[in-house]
Amino acid sequence: MTDWSAPDRRAELWGRREQYETEGLEVTDVDIDPVVQWNRWHQEALDGGVAEPNAMTVATIGADGVPDARIVLVREADADGLVFYTNYGSVKSRQLDEAPVAAAVFSWLDLHRQVRLRARVERVSAAESDAYFASRPRGSQLGAWASPQSEEIADRAELEALVIASDEEFADRDVPRPAHWGGWRLVPFEWEFWQGRPSRLHDRLRYRRDDADGTWQVVRLAP
Repeated sequence: MTDWSAPDRRAELWGRREQYETEGLEVTDVDIDPVVQWNRWHQEALDGGVAEPNAMTVATIGADGVPDARIVLVREADADGLVFYTNYGSVKSRQLDEAPVAAAVFSWLDLHRQVRLRARVERVSAAESDAYFASRPRGSQLGAWASPQSEEIADRAELEALVIASDEEFADRDVPRPAHWGGWRLVPFEWEFWQGRPSRLHDRLRYRRDDADGTWQVVRLAP
């Protein structure tokens, strides 16, 4: 195992630097609507071959007051917010029920870009969850029934047995959405678009919603 505390290894870590030579980002370059701007960058990430460009790190607040984070996949992004789907009994869902706010990050480092946001959260409607669940592959549908997400299990064999049992239960018929599974919507009140630049003098543009009229105000932040 590599010992990264050794002086030569530490020097290697310290020396890892990639010079970002991308074009600059000005306030006049971005759309007045951050969702439109996010969709524009997401499409460019998709076109640029970035793996899972809809992957989003979501940070929540644990009952102990300590932040918790994991990566989820965004399935909808529109004026109402960003939606991902999960088990409502999972740790992240329990945390969101107790403290309905979150922070999130998209990392598109191949393009020297990231997007950060802070948001309040809400569950999506049952109809929305039903529609998305129906679009999932059957194996994923069965997994939603079988997996006691975030709970301890003895081994892989236990999980596989639960999947077999679910498959047998719904044999020869469509798999319905379990009540314990559905979507969460992040409704951002702040966005930040980050573009890498040379010498770590990156461009950072922050959007904040004006509570008075609902418009977004965009300012530049120091890197």
